Amino acid sequence: MSDPRHQLAQFNLGLLKAPLSDPSMEGFTSRIEPINVLAESAPGFVWRLIEEGKEDATGLRPFGEAHLVNYSVWEDVESLWDFTYRTDHLDLLRERRHWFDRMEGPSLVLWWIPSDSIPSVEEAGRRLDLLREHGPTPEAFTLRTHFPPPSTS
Repeated sequence: MSDPRHQLAQFNLGLLKAPLSDPSMEGFTSRIEPINVLAESAPGFVWRLIEEGKEDATGLRPFGEAHLVNYSVWEDVESLWDFTYRTDHLDLLRERRHWFDRMEGPSLVLWWIPSDSIPSVEEAGRRLDLLREHGPTPEAFTLRTHFPPPSTS
């Protein structure tokens, strides 16, 4: 259910098995552009993090060289869920263990933001830490355990 006053921020941190330039990563790197195009055309998509002067965010490493970030904003949980599990993105998810190592604790966090605002990557990292420390709460949650947008009444 969409709320025009709020949008859903999504942040995902991946631990790379190898540098993106390694031939073992080709199955992932060859799909980055098509999946980004698919996301941008998906119903409910609002924004995604892109490195200045680039086509994607694969060069941004604010959490260390081995960590790849994915940060986007969606109109609501349903839009993100549909893109994640009802498009070709699902194939990437099913194969992620080829390119990413399992991390301790959650690697994906969701939270509500005021419409027309984009929190910093540092804020996204704090939200992931909050989820790891306290489990799902209205301030930091998951697709499996999510919360409605905050009430402004």
